[in-house]
Amino acid sequence: MGAIPIADDVLGPEVGVIGFDDAAAKLGISTGKLRQLLRDGQLIAVKRDGEILIPADFIGDNGPVKGLAGTLTVLADAGFTPTEMLRWLFAADDSLPGVTPINALRTNHGTEVKRRAQALAF
Repeated sequence: MGAIPIADDVLGPEVGVIGFDDAAAKLGISTGKLRQLLRDGQLIAVKRDGEILIPADFIGDNGPVKGLAGTLTVLADAGFTPTEMLRWLFAADDSLPGVTPINALRTNHGTEVKRRAQALAF
């Protein structure tokens, strides 16, 4: 098994994060499955104070936020590192519904978020 890719902690203190075990429980999956989602690039983890954490905004009521995995794939294809992806997802953008890309994803505006992510590749 490969190592879990971990982004630099570029999240502000206002961004909620949850522990690895809590994230797996909230998603209703095993920690092994959570590790696989991270290795597959469907989620991003950060390390804060020696603990692996998942941004709470990545987790919806029925699993990972709809559209997040696809957006991460588009950003990866555009050459973004996991740290750059986090910065972009949590950066304020007043032209998006929800003000940040992650909040727009959480409010079912995934098409617009992916469109903007695709534009970054050009």
